[in-house]
Amino acid sequence: MLSDGYHFLPPGRLAVFTMFLRHPLRNVPQPASLPDGFRLERISGDEIRRYRQLFRAIGQDWLWFGRLKLDDAALASLLSHADHEAMILVDRQGDCGLVELDFREDEPELVYFGLLERLIGQGLGRALAEMALARAAERGARSLMVHTCNFDAPGALGFYRKMGFDPFANALEFFPDPRLDGTLPREAAAHVPLIER
Repeated sequence: MLSDGYHFLPPGRLAVFTMFLRHPLRNVPQPASLPDGFRLERISGDEIRRYRQLFRAIGQDWLWFGRLKLDDAALASLLSHADHEAMILVDRQGDCGLVELDFREDEPELVYFGLLERLIGQGLGRALAEMALARAAERGARSLMVHTCNFDAPGALGFYRKMGFDPFANALEFFPDPRLDGTLPREAAAHVPLIER
């Protein structure tokens, strides 16, 4: 347990405040259809290049790096797992959104969720979240968990709460800055200062 007060980190390390939320999946409505010109595709383990490209395009500004640390074999195994579903939103310009559900634990989790910036604010996030909730309910889950942090998009927490997720736990996560080892470019996540010495 950390004591009260400030805890200074050495250069090159980061800490995020993370909030965990849960949706009870009671009376989940049938999700609305996607607008014309959009479709969801399940991505498989032989499409890791496609997955990584979209993961970076959506998450780089929010310091997403977890999947980028996996080697190709580990990522392919994850994407091929029967209890792990990664869905890509596609429009006329190509891949533009990611919904990733993990059913491997007792409580399933919406592990990654996002849209390219050009599509934010058009109602697609709500449609995708409704689809994720419906999919979890279809698989017999009693609840769906998600977490967000202070490095995430400013509207993320409010969006999840509007969708019916309720906060239930807080955590601090410590990790090496992924911009210093080349996992992400140094200019990624400009809202998070890069402190290396």
